Amino acid sequence: MLAAAAAPGGPAAGSGGQAESGGSGGGRFSVLTWEQVQRLDQILGEAVPIHGRGNFPTLSVRPRTIVQVVRSRLEKKGIAVHNVRLNGSAASHVLHQDSGLGYKDLDLIFGVDLKTEDVFQQVKDVVMDCLLDFLPEGVNKDKITPVTLKEAYVQKLVKVCNETDRWSLISLSNNSGKNVELKFVDSLRRQFEFSVDSFQIILDSLLLFGECSENPMAENFHPTVTGESMYGDFEEAMEHLRSRVIATRNPEEIRGGGLLKYCNLLVRGFKPKLEVDMKALQRYMCSRFFIDFSDIGEQQRKLECYLQSHFVGMESKRYDYLMTLHRVVNESTVCLMGHERRQTLNLIAMLAVRVLAEQNIIPTVTNVTCYYQPAPYVSEINFNYYVTHVQPFLPCSQSYPTWLPCN
Repeated sequence: MLAAAAAPGGPAAGSGGQAESGGSGGGRFSVLTWEQVQRLDQILGEAVPIHGRGNFPTLSVRPRTIVQVVRSRLEKKGIAVHNVRLNGSAASHVLHQDSGLGYKDLDLIFGVDLKTEDVFQQVKDVVMDCLLDFLPEGVNKDKITPVTLKEAYVQKLVKVCNETDRWSLISLSNNSGKNVELKFVDSLRRQFEFSVDSFQIILDSLLLFGECSENPMAENFHPTVTGESMYGDFEEAMEHLRSRVIATRNPEEIRGGGLLKYCNLLVRGFKPKLEVDMKALQRYMCSRFFIDFSDIGEQQRKLECYLQSHFVGMESKRYDYLMTLHRVVNESTVCLMGHERRQTLNLIAMLAVRVLAEQNIIPTVTNVTCYYQPAPYVSEINFNYYVTHVQPFLPCSQSYPTWLPCN
């Protein structure tokens, strides 16, 4: 039996798949090829460790099992799951293995109706119950509460409920940064930042095939799996992924983290589609970053978390990343007061020096001399350098107004 993933306007079910670039030009959907289905099946079948804090044991669970168990429990609670999708860098890796993006997090999206606070709580309870069941034999589960499980295995817990967005996120811990992220989405206005990370792969047909078929998959016998580009044009987004092009739509909707993702793409060899458009995009992203992370302490925490989670196994790239971020912020920050702009640039420079020290490229952070341009006491037209010794970062105790009107 062949399973089929139905999609509005998508191609008909079959066994052979289509070309990697997708179906008809301009369409949002495309059928995955046999090679892509194999990569997808491999990702879903590889055991992922979920590391526990303290004395809690490491759970080794396949993503396929997590999806099946969570979905089954939700449906038993009367919460219908419309579909389950693989999102983000893992989906991009499935579609094009040599994109240069790699993948770490496994982003799994469950399409559900989150109409009330009770449903949000039920979803959270279901995931905690599943974690309890995933504990190895021999563990006394009687006194383990959902709160204990959350503290032991949940890296991040997010709930968003407003006029345009209703969703929750439960990120399960992994010490190497390969978190399993379970996102339960009722509505989400913006589901991507750039075209190369706009892909979602509908998993239902592949999961159903595994449950129903007695025979293993083969090139001429496998389910039809459908992918969708939230960018809007699957074929164009695939070409951007192959050619390592940075492109987006409605950049004003990208949240503050988009600036960090943009600089990450630059470091990985991606190039802007149009240089003129990217100048405007950089200004949008810098402005939004300082709106979402207005406090210097928030900026430091965000940058440190990003470095820790997005450069596992690529530590040597962290310095290049920070220098790229420093350049973009320096060139494209237009609505920030001068002293706060310098404060952020100094923070990025401090983190860059720390990275070098961690790599034993320099002896110690406190003895290093860094050069910044321009100096606080020099006018903007004077481009002489000044010298300052790097000091441990201290938050500014005095409060300043952050924003100036943009003309």
